[in-house]
Amino acid sequence: MTELSIPAYDSATTVRSATVEIDAPASVVWEVLTDLDNYPNWNPFCIAAESTLEIGAPVNMTLADYSGATETFPYTEYVCAVVPERLLSWELRPTELSAQAARRDQVIEPIDENRCRYYSTDAFLGEEAHQIMADSGAWVKRAFDDTAVALKKRSEALHAERTLGSPTA
Repeated sequence: MTELSIPAYDSATTVRSATVEIDAPASVVWEVLTDLDNYPNWNPFCIAAESTLEIGAPVNMTLADYSGATETFPYTEYVCAVVPERLLSWELRPTELSAQAARRDQVIEPIDENRCRYYSTDAFLGEEAHQIMADSGAWVKRAFDDTAVALKKRSEALHAERTLGSPTA
């Protein structure tokens, strides 16, 4: 089993989604997570994404605004970890214009050949971390929980379709 390289984060500035058990192999969950073109078909939070998913590549996203508004907004982070079927991570880097920094880790834990667990974290980093957590931690948690549930549903449906075939009328 590949050792995951996830830094230790301050729990006071880290959001963690619900952990979902998925009745599909880790390979199917990985396929859904890395098929960015199909995000609009299942992902309620990240409704569009473009990236090569190579280390250092940008992930250009369109996010639903879970803060209460009805708009979407563009967001760009950068791929920082890829462990096939186990971990997909991207980060927001501080710039001259903003000291904000964060890292999102999406973790897949195999249970057996046909089941796995999934959760994601968003660690707010840097001097603004506590304020960002206070301002957005609750809605990020809702967005990540919704995404975990939607990933479970999409992965299980895809696996069932492949395993059982399409239902007949």
